[in-house]
Amino acid sequence: MKIAVPTKGTLIDDHFGHCESYTIFLVNEKKEIESTEILPSDSGCGCKSNIASVLQDKGVGILIAGSMGNGALNVLNTHGIKVLRGNSGEARVKVDEFLDGKLGDSGIACMHHGDEGHTCSH
Repeated sequence: MKIAVPTKGTLIDDHFGHCESYTIFLVNEKKEIESTEILPSDSGCGCKSNIASVLQDKGVGILIAGSMGNGALNVLNTHGIKVLRGNSGEARVKVDEFLDGKLGDSGIACMHHGDEGHTCSH
């Protein structure tokens, strides 16, 4: 299993579409992290980039994220990637929580409005 997390350093980046990179965790059958890979992010909106197909090609099936708009969520889901939104903190800790069955999706989508910032809704 491969789990991707939009990151800035070792932390979950708050906004999927503008993250520094994606950390991809390779997880074995015993639900242990075997290795990680850092995938640099192209600048721009995550829903309009080709990141969903890149992650799909790398075998990613789960994405643990902070904030994410519906456009990016739909594109990732279309590529067979399940998204868990509303997360923050150390990426590795959140992956461990997911593997322990302690992490879910907040159900909250954020919409970016240019320079006005973000608004979040259910």
